[in-house]
Amino acid sequence: MEKRLVSIVIPVYNEEQILKTAVERLVRDIQPYQNDFDFEIILAENGSKDNTIEKGKELSKKYPFLSIFHYPQPDYGLALQHGIRTAKGEIVICDEIDLCLPEFYEKSLELFKTTDVELVVGSKRVKGAQDQRPFKRKFATWALNVMLKIILGFKGTDTHGVKAFLKNPLMPVLDRCLVGKDIFASEFVIRAERMGVKIKEIPISLDEKRAPSIRLLHRVPKVLSNIAYLFWNVRIRNR
Repeated sequence: MEKRLVSIVIPVYNEEQILKTAVERLVRDIQPYQNDFDFEIILAENGSKDNTIEKGKELSKKYPFLSIFHYPQPDYGLALQHGIRTAKGEIVICDEIDLCLPEFYEKSLELFKTTDVELVVGSKRVKGAQDQRPFKRKFATWALNVMLKIILGFKGTDTHGVKAFLKNPLMPVLDRCLVGKDIFASEFVIRAERMGVKIKEIPISLDEKRAPSIRLLHRVPKVLSNIAYLFWNVRIRNR
């Protein structure tokens, strides 16, 4: 039987310090699943000012199934969208360079083998999750979820972070998405929910391996602006 291809798409921004270690750990972590799946890793570099691109190119020589592309703007969401579109896999996993949680890979890939689920969301807030991040980071997640529930009618527990999905059924969702930056990840899940995609949340265990590459307070104005833009388009204009 031909093995299913899984594309792992990871946005990277100024990650030269941890890129090599994180990728090598990820390569080790996916080895147990290579009897059933083939893998490609796509690093979606966006606007880095350090040596992230050079480090990524070095890793692509060591691992032929890894590639890196350069997106000129420092925009997590737009780089992630481009990575998803270029992915060749039947299954796409959107991950974070400082996460790469092997238990999520195990559980989500098993769900795709045994159920008809189309989108698996790794939740930091669903029952059974363990969120060991600093309080301000957990509070930011809670506040964002409250806004998404009130303003956009979100029914789940988490939108941002690791997720896996079947590419073909989710491309119409991607085509509807309007925003970039951090809020793309939330818009993608909310639109999938509104479009009737079969979604399963699974708990994840999470701690902060390093401080975020973009400071939390610097992200707030753009987050609020994008949520307002989505409210106008999703709830008022029904786009």
